Amino acid sequence: MKVLLATQKPFAPQAVKGIEEILTKAGHTLVKLEKYPGEEELKAAAADADAMIVRSDKVTAAVLDAAPSLKIVVRAGAGYDNIDLEAASAHKVVAMNTPGQNANAVAELAIGLMIFMARTQFTPVSGSELEGKTLGLQAFGHVGRLVGGKAKALGMKVLAFDPFLKDEQIQEGGATPVHSLEQLYSSSDYLSLHIPALPSTIGSIGRSLVEKMPKGATLVNTARKEVIDEPGLLEILKEREDLKYVTDVMPDNYAEMQEACGTRVFATPKKMGAQTAEANVNAGLAAARQIAAFFESGDCRFQLNKF
Repeated sequence: MKVLLATQKPFAPQAVKGIEEILTKAGHTLVKLEKYPGEEELKAAAADADAMIVRSDKVTAAVLDAAPSLKIVVRAGAGYDNIDLEAASAHKVVAMNTPGQNANAVAELAIGLMIFMARTQFTPVSGSELEGKTLGLQAFGHVGRLVGGKAKALGMKVLAFDPFLKDEQIQEGGATPVHSLEQLYSSSDYLSLHIPALPSTIGSIGRSLVEKMPKGATLVNTARKEVIDEPGLLEILKEREDLKYVTDVMPDNYAEMQEACGTRVFATPKKMGAQTAEANVNAGLAAARQIAAFFESGDCRFQLNKF
């Protein structure tokens, strides 16, 4: 089978080498499309591909139309909003992600951002400590559990809200369950977001929730830009001069946020959650293994779509 590795932002050489070794051993041929300029190049490369590995590359309906032999596409990472799942289902293409492979990198970043904001972005003014503070986790999957564990090691109390988990599952993961977003936000000195961008979550984090946070609280977003109601968040940040916002997904209104809030807001220049050498390799190798298992035995364990 021909497997296309399509990455506008390429994997590290070590990851590419490992991906090729896994697929070659399984009897497949790897073709690379790196640093390509746009969708037309991706469509041309995918025309005779049986499988595809992508990172944040957009797998649209047009791309799927152009790839009649495609049977599986794997997003090397946890988020999968760059794949048109409905179109994939219509084309009978299995879409997968690689959950958990980037989790530790994102969790470490979330903790680092909390410390950065607690210490007033390392400016020479008095800051605060994380020990003794309460961390709220919105969603308690791979990343949320790791963030919670690291926070407890720093002496924080950890709360979690996840409507898809039972209380016992959250407790087994080391957090105290709460049963509403309102309770989570009103109880958290730091609130860390770990929700996907879905129709039910897009634009869901804004004024009505953030205004419930305690004095001096910090909202931490290492999830997705789309889940934030950016105008609503800016409104409450202007009104509540004690609140802070830190993110690795730069807001559209970031310049306005900076002007209004100064060191109370910070955004990294680009999405940083998975930007470690380890995560880069882990996600790529996992994607290759999943493709090999799919063609060998029909393994669809991480399938995201239905048809």
